[in-house]
Parts: sequence; C-alpha cells; structure tokens
Amino acid sequence: MPSFDIVSKIDAQTLDNAINNAKKEILNRYDFNDSKSTVELDKKSNTITIVTEDDMRLKAIQDSIIGRMVKQSLDPKALDFGEEQYASGNMLRKEIKIKEGIDKEAAKKIVKKIKDSNLKVQASIMDDQVRVTAKKIDDLQAVISLCRSDDFGQPLQYINMRN
Repeated sequence: MPSFDIVSKIDAQTLDNAINNAKKEILNRYDFNDSKSTVELDKKSNTITIVTEDDMRLKAIQDSIIGRMVKQSLDPKALDFGEEQYASGNMLRKEIKIKEGIDKEAAKKIVKKIKDSNLKVQASIMDDQVRVTAKKIDDLQAVISLCRSDDFGQPLQYINMRN
C-alpha cells in the first residue's frame, strides 16, 4: 500500500550556516559598532541564545536571523520566540527554541483535517510524525496539497513516499 510521512524537521547544517551569516551581517552593521551583542546556536538543546544591550538591537538581530533563514530556504515558523529576560547589567537575553517534530496538538489537527476531507486514506500519529496510507498515489498527492493549503503553526515536510 502506498504511504508517506508528514514530519517537521529542520536541517541543522543549513540552520548553522544561516546563523553564522546573520552573525557576520550583525558584526558589519554600523548600528552594532562597539556592541557586546552575541548570537549562539546550541545544537544539543536546539536553541538560539541572543544577548544584547537593548530592544532595538534585539529586534534587528531577530530580523537578521529570519532573513537569513528565508534565504537558506528554511521556514521561520520553526522558531519559537520566548520571552526576553534581563541578563547581568543592562543586557537583554532571549532564547529562541527550534521546533523539531510535530507536537501532539498539531498532529491531531492534521489527522482531523485529513479525515474531514473524505479522501480514502488512513492517517495515524506515530511519535512526532503522521503516517498517511492509501490505495492510490493520487489520494496521497491530494493529501499533500490539502496539508500545504493550511497552516499548522510549523513547517511540514512530506517524506518516505512508498509504493
């Protein structure tokens, strides 16, 4: 039976390249001259940590990261912007979490949308992905176009198409 998986993953190397390019862009900007701003990517915990002096610079760094992600063909919906906290002195710290895998709520929404479409497919939640099976590949392609038309709050990829 033909099947495919709906997942939400982000390529770590491409994200690392986007963050490094954003760092270079920030270093070369005039408004960041003599700034103590830092941007660090922690690959183990999937977080980006920004430390800077004020809100304006924090917003500029976030915009730079998003712009670089778009240029690297990464979806910025994978970023979960948390609250900013005051670090030592007059510095601001912000941790941005990178979403990996489909959470339970989004998976339930995806399965519900597929079942409400009345296509002859079966959708099941498997850990942090959704597996869709059908008798015809055309039905699977209809499910992919259906999922692309809706926003589930995180980027989706469609992998492991099997016959």
